[in-house]
Amino acid sequence: MEQWMHQIEQWVRQPPVEQLYAALAVLVVTLAFFSILRLLKPSKSATIVLAGLSGSGKTTLFFQLCDDSPHQGTVTSMDPNEGTFVLHSELEKKGKLKPVHLVDVPGHSQLRPKLDEFLPHAAGLIFVVDSLDFLPNCRAAAEYLYDILTKASMVKRKTPILIVCNKTDRMTAHSKEFIKKQLEKEIDELRTSRNAISSADIANEYTLGVPGEAFTFSQCRNKVTIAEASGLTGEISQVKQFIRDHVEP
Repeated sequence: MEQWMHQIEQWVRQPPVEQLYAALAVLVVTLAFFSILRLLKPSKSATIVLAGLSGSGKTTLFFQLCDDSPHQGTVTSMDPNEGTFVLHSELEKKGKLKPVHLVDVPGHSQLRPKLDEFLPHAAGLIFVVDSLDFLPNCRAAAEYLYDILTKASMVKRKTPILIVCNKTDRMTAHSKEFIKKQLEKEIDELRTSRNAISSADIANEYTLGVPGEAFTFSQCRNKVTIAEASGLTGEISQVKQFIRDHVEP
């Protein structure tokens, strides 16, 4: 009798069938809601863009990251070098690694508009500077970098920028500190002259720096860091670290 009464008590305490169906419906709707949110949430970009003047060593750097080869004598392409791959140095690592979509944009002035195709989706931009032949090209490099730093597609998304002083394995290469100061000086002069021409320069969507103060990269809305590398010798550890900081494994 006691066992029979206990079974009746358990049966009485069970929720009605309608409540079970309602609870199940709530669970299904909740799971569907979170699934939709996950689909609508934009995935973090895996695109890293390489930019810089022609001859700075962008393409060499691209192939070092891709297959660990210097590719000396590579002819400058009229189209971007583009590929999605796991960094060559990480191929032997265990666990799942997120492939990087790397884009090497030609440095010729007439081909730079191609940059605008990739910047809106970039997780980071690597601006390559020839530290060996820097001074003759300092003004041109500063102008190119100025245009990048004032683009809405860069500023609104606060895309991080790594300025890579390439070819630092050479004895006569300039240091990254020297290159940083010279670029800041040139950009300071550029913002003064361009603002004087027009306060609504359609080519530059944002202004740089703090009025009345000398320009420094620390004033940029984008985080700008400086690194040294040698694409020819494969000493590109700081470049790889920048990529992994912004394209998570």
